Amino acid sequence: MDTGLAVPDRPPDRPTARRPGRQRSQARADGADEADIELLTCGVLEVVGRLAEASNATLYCTMTHQGRHAACVYKPVAGERPLWDFPHGTLAGRELAAYQVSRASGWAIVPPTVFRDGPYGPGMCQLWIESDPAVDLLALARSTSHQGLRAMAVFDAVINNADRKIGHLLPAPGGHLYGCDHGVSFAEEYKLRTVLWQWRGDALTEQALQGLLQIKSQLDSGALTDGLRERLTADEVNATRIRVELLLQHQVHPYPPEDWPAVPWPPI
Repeated sequence: MDTGLAVPDRPPDRPTARRPGRQRSQARADGADEADIELLTCGVLEVVGRLAEASNATLYCTMTHQGRHAACVYKPVAGERPLWDFPHGTLAGRELAAYQVSRASGWAIVPPTVFRDGPYGPGMCQLWIESDPAVDLLALARSTSHQGLRAMAVFDAVINNADRKIGHLLPAPGGHLYGCDHGVSFAEEYKLRTVLWQWRGDALTEQALQGLLQIKSQLDSGALTDGLRERLTADEVNATRIRVELLLQHQVHPYPPEDWPAVPWPPI
């Protein structure tokens, strides 16, 4: 079992990791996310339509709760297509696990997400993000200076995302960058497959190090570990911890795997 990341033996000059600190994105997660989580958990879920381009059943829905309304994505477990390399019926839970890691990091990459019952049985329910139509996604995916995109590259390394496509980038009108579709993540073996390889081998930023330290702190305390164990196997949780520790040890962006396709297909 190969749980490690492809990182150089000797890291380049890099910033020094410090104790976890509170970040602006975490402030948003602690406040607005709570209201969104309540809405997603307790709201009346009404199916409006299906996103036809999705490989698994992905339903566009509305939520209503105590006068609040919002759109969301509902992915029932019953609509998951069997995969050869991930246990059947686990993708929705992995989406929730990705949100838990995102929230622990303070990067707020994954929109508020819950696991709940719905019209087609239990599944993942995630707040709908209206992507800014003025943003060129192809140009965004190639950027080397976008801080949110670079944080997403580190986040993908932590969760071992095997499917980071350009179409999974969700730039919100306010400027924050979200990401979606994290169901094929958290494998024990190194399966990182992404369009975001432009920082491979580069030193991690201070923002990345602080986020990793926050993830490690919550893994060590059990605050994050307990939640992940509800959706992942013990070995998958342990592999996640190892990836975080390797990133903190080497403090560089990983390289593509040598025995696994580095970029998902199609990349968009």
